[in-house]
Amino acid sequence: MKKDIHPKYGEVKAVCTSCNTEHVFGSTAEKISVDICSNCHPFYTGNRSTAKARGRVERFNKILEKSNTKK
Repeated sequence: MKKDIHPKYGEVKAVCTSCNTEHVFGSTAEKISVDICSNCHPFYTGNRSTAKARGRVERFNKILEKSNTKK
């Protein structure tokens, strides 16, 4: 067997960019960041209806911006 061909495996802190929560797990990467985690994801927190409403508002605002730029 060849020596030293495998990447280093160790504990890594993954930081959520939404809520700044740190999660520790094993990986070969040195630094990991995630956009959304189980601490702030609407499915896990029970805030699913607010996420849906927020998406509808954002979609409405996009349509409104498009209609305003056409004038």
